[in-house]
Amino acid sequence: MTASIVIRPPRPEESFAVRRLAYLDSHRPLNGDVLVALVEGEPLAAISLADGTVVADPFRHTAVAVELLQLRRSGGLRTRRLAA
Repeated sequence: MTASIVIRPPRPEESFAVRRLAYLDSHRPLNGDVLVALVEGEPLAAISLADGTVVADPFRHTAVAVELLQLRRSGGLRTRRLAA
């Protein structure tokens, strides 16, 4: 079974997890608007919309998540909304 990757802005309660990704990846925390890639509700990678800086968990496979974040930032990945 393949896990789904969710791309969205982080919720306020996820800000610590996004900062943690930056520290794990030896980067400064991202500034401004950010998108985060989550797998099973856990932040795996994040991208700054302002400058494209990416941070990712160095202990997990993140290449696909990073590629999706970059595509979304560049406008190459459309958002799909599910009807509630």
